[in-house]
Amino acid sequence: MDAGRQRLAGLKRNGVVADASVSVPLAGHLAAVQRACGPFFGFLANSRWSRRVGAPGMCDFVVGNPHEPPLPAYVAAIREASVPRRPGWFGYTLNDPAARAAATASLRERLDIPYEEEDIFLTRGGSGALVLALEAILNPGDEVVYLSPPWFFYEAMIAFVRGRPVSAKVDPDDFDIDLDAVRAAITPRTRAVIVNSPNNPTGKIYPAATLRRLGELLVSASAAHGATIYLISDECYNRLVFDDAEFVSPTGFYPCSFLVYSYAKALLTPGQRLGYLAVAPGMPDRERLRMALLTAQYNNGCALPDAVLQHALPAIEPLCIDVANLQRRRDRLVQALRAQGYTLNVPEGAWYLLVESPLADDAAFADLLADEDVFVLPGGIVEMPGYFRISLTASDEMVERSIPAFAAAMAKARAAVPALREPVAAA
Repeated sequence: MDAGRQRLAGLKRNGVVADASVSVPLAGHLAAVQRACGPFFGFLANSRWSRRVGAPGMCDFVVGNPHEPPLPAYVAAIREASVPRRPGWFGYTLNDPAARAAATASLRERLDIPYEEEDIFLTRGGSGALVLALEAILNPGDEVVYLSPPWFFYEAMIAFVRGRPVSAKVDPDDFDIDLDAVRAAITPRTRAVIVNSPNNPTGKIYPAATLRRLGELLVSASAAHGATIYLISDECYNRLVFDDAEFVSPTGFYPCSFLVYSYAKALLTPGQRLGYLAVAPGMPDRERLRMALLTAQYNNGCALPDAVLQHALPAIEPLCIDVANLQRRRDRLVQALRAQGYTLNVPEGAWYLLVESPLADDAAFADLLADEDVFVLPGGIVEMPGYFRISLTASDEMVERSIPAFAAAMAKARAAVPALREPVAAA
């Protein structure tokens, strides 16, 4: 059994991935979490990808996993941080001061926002930071609005902290925030809105004009309902920006904001869990909020990153994978797929392509690609039926090998649905 299938078998044994033949009663919010995770976990357990993952020769575009060696400087930083420099090197490490200072300096330089070291809370990746923020501000039954299509764990994480997830669709034409949809989703129980830029899966970077209007909307909605509505800005991809596009942080347009960051994206190291939650400088009642976050860190056993990663953070903070290479992969696939008749927007950031499926049933079209040993994520899993997602973290060799396979799958789709349009010749 290869390594990928061993991992999936372990997930099934440990109950992380559900087995349809076993019915385990879960109480309250955990049942809601399981329902929210159902589509993705079902894909992990039962898809053709799950039976091939890790096998030689496959083109794996499903998730943002590395398919090439990590950055040598990253490996060197971890190795150096693993060598103890004092007796307490591996002792309890809560928001290491040197790590906090490195993260704060980076935020100030890249975003031009005066974050303070005391407002940086180190976490086990971006997901740990998101849960930390939600735990600090939600009461049971409070609502959290997230933009759809979303990262597929927003709904589950909101439910996990006993909140109520509410989706608001983005503009289908350009994937910008639909402010009217956000406004309609807000109720007296709304306590937060999650914004992800650059966005997974659309690749959209939300422009300053939209973010300014979103901030104004949240100010007026908070006043109308008599309670603060927080903005949670998921910026895990904010260093992965194409074509010299300008990234602006949503936290610069609304004082009651949290910034979620993960080093796994810029470094392509998703198994090394390191990130942080940053409290915006203009946040009201910051001292009380700091204590709430500290309390949540202590009481959430999964919140804190390991001591070694905290010690290594000053060295790894400046590192980033080759964004220009990601952009070359993006351009190669966009050009090839459009020439074959596929429809897709060009992403401005992150590392995904969101492509319209030639068949209305995106899972069925993913199966046509699987026949060619090319594996993608069906759009239904990210609330985007009729699309599929490609991860650009695949190797260059996979990209080149996949191009004739995409053409073969399109030909099969045309044979099944003759009305599908023919490709437009490149100019």
